[in-house]
Formats: sequence, structure tokens, C-alpha cells
Amino acid sequence: METIIRKGTFLLLFLVACSTVNPIRSDCKRTLKEERREIKVEEARNNAAEDLLLSAERWINIRELTGNNDHPMITKAMELCGLSGNRGYAWCAASQAEIHDYAGLIAPHSARVMDWFSQNIVWIVEFGELPLFDKRGMVGGLYYSNLGRLGHIVLIVGEDKNNYYTLEGNTNIAGSREGDGFYKKIRDKEHVVALADYCLIGNMFIKKYDDYLQSKLK
Repeated sequence: METIIRKGTFLLLFLVACSTVNPIRSDCKRTLKEERREIKVEEARNNAAEDLLLSAERWINIRELTGNNDHPMITKAMELCGLSGNRGYAWCAASQAEIHDYAGLIAPHSARVMDWFSQNIVWIVEFGELPLFDKRGMVGGLYYSNLGRLGHIVLIVGEDKNNYYTLEGNTNIAGSREGDGFYKKIRDKEHVVALADYCLIGNMFIKKYDDYLQSKLK
């Protein structure tokens, strides 16, 4: 609430300042338009993140029926990814595909973790310090040296200085990547080596992250 009020107050004060100095100054108009666009992007992302987390709540307490990657929800997710639902495939990424799809977001229909980090990347460990963006609704990738690649995906619902609070499938109480259900977890930030954001796509994603990403890619 306070953030919205501050932004609204800033817009009003900026409009007054522009009109007082020179009502037709193009730089004021342009900057005001950019500020409004930024708020629009933030509102779009916040709404999408809320929808995504509500979608993920449907999975809480889902447990494999016989310990063989089997459950009607898992079958549904696998079929969305173009796979048979009775082959016992690992399903951490497939569950995220179903969660995003149910929330109406465009995201990979893939059960392969790597596919989730081939686009919409916001951060990788090589960038160094973590960005200060709101990470709710982002997906995070965990790297496994024995695989030589990303091997598990999590949905971020919050964070503190050292940890991400997540919702994730095909894990267990111990945090395994071959577990028995969908759980709320706490993951050390050092274990998450990539972040991707499907709450925004296309031009919205570019408007939000382009300046930051360009600075990292120089």
C-alpha cells in the first residue's frame, strides 16, 4: 500500500513540476510516460506472480501414490509436456509447467530443467551479486556436479538474506531431487545458480530487465 502511494505521489509531483517549468517540455512528458510504463510493468508482474503462487498452492501436499512418480496431477503435468504420464519420469520441471499453464502464463511445456533456463534468464551465478529485483514468482535452477548441469527447479515465493523460500516438486523433506512429493522448502541462495522470470514476456520482459542484462553482458 505504501509503495503504491509513494509512486502515485511521485507521479503527481512530477506532473506539477513539469507543467510549472514548461507545460510542453518533451523531456518531462517523456520521463512521465516512462514512469507510468514502469508502474504498468510492475503491476503486471505483481499480478502474474500472485496468480502463479495461487496456482502452485494446488500442488501443496501432492504425494506420489506408490513412490514411482505417480499421481493424477503428475500425469496431467507430464502430458502437458508431451510425455506419457505413466513412465515414471522425474517431474520437478513438469509440475512447474502445469503451474505456469494453469496461471495463464507463457512458459516452457517441458519436463527438462535446462529448457527453463534457455530463455527469460534474469540472473546466472557468473553475474556475481544477486539483483535486488522482487524474485517472487521466479524459477531457480540448482546445479549438480555429478550431472554437470542444472538438475532441479524451484519456484521462489520469498527470500531472506541467505535463503529462498520455495515451492517445488519431486523432492522430499531432505530436499532431494528425486523425492516423493511437492513441498515447501528453504534453499540456500548459494545452491541456486540461475533465475528465470516467466511472469513477464516479450516487451514487458525487455522493459523490466534489458538495462540490467545489458550491463551484465558488456
